[in-house]
Amino acid sequence: MSLELWLVRHGETAASRDGVLAGWADVPLTEKGIEQARAVRPILDGHAFAGVWSSDLTRAVTTARLAQGEPHTDARLREINFGTLEGRAWATLDDVYTRALAEFSGFNPPGGETLDQVRVRVEQFLAQLPTGRQLLFSHGGVIRLLTRQAGHDEFVPTGTMVVLDWPGKRLIERHECPVPAASPFVK
Repeated sequence: MSLELWLVRHGETAASRDGVLAGWADVPLTEKGIEQARAVRPILDGHAFAGVWSSDLTRAVTTARLAQGEPHTDARLREINFGTLEGRAWATLDDVYTRALAEFSGFNPPGGETLDQVRVRVEQFLAQLPTGRQLLFSHGGVIRLLTRQAGHDEFVPTGTMVVLDWPGKRLIERHECPVPAASPFVK
């Protein structure tokens, strides 16, 4: 059996909503983020997973708990460490950083991680996974890194799930999990 990665980006946070770099900052989900996490559950229902994993940051762990149940946590699934850019609004960043992030190439934040460093830590985590279907709750940068390797380069919105055939480096499916229209939390 091969390795199938079911990757879920955490639900909305105030930082993701407001265009602020949160990286390793431990920010909670908004009410909309909670609803997005709950909206993932029906997509996962009926599927068996060899393992359920999450970044150790609150927004990913909470998403995992609401969408599936208690995950194993691993810091290697964290978002990019933005260093001194943490907490800065996208609109206030120098062009060199916004361009590098948009192109997802050559990003090197002061005091943070390069994209190559992120790739190494994430690939070290993946190398330890047993074969089978693995469910991972993580962050936009990590998911983009992995989907890019599968030939699908896109920064996914909060609450989005993508499924990858990892050895085949192929995108199998993608689901955006919007908040149900009837949700009392949608403003």
